[in-house]
Amino acid sequence: MAKGQQAADPAPWLPESFPFLVVVLIAAHALALVYWIYRLVTEKQPPRRKEH
Repeated sequence: MAKGQQAADPAPWLPESFPFLVVVLIAAHALALVYWIYRLVTEKQPPRRKEH
């Protein structure tokens, strides 16, 4: 009888880890956004040329 109950739920950790995975994905996107903004701010601008 215990085998039947165990086979019905092969991965009990999956529903429990879903909120953790969501937090990890949000954190990864936030870090990527911060890095992208940092790259835009520190990017060297080409020198301007005055043409009249």
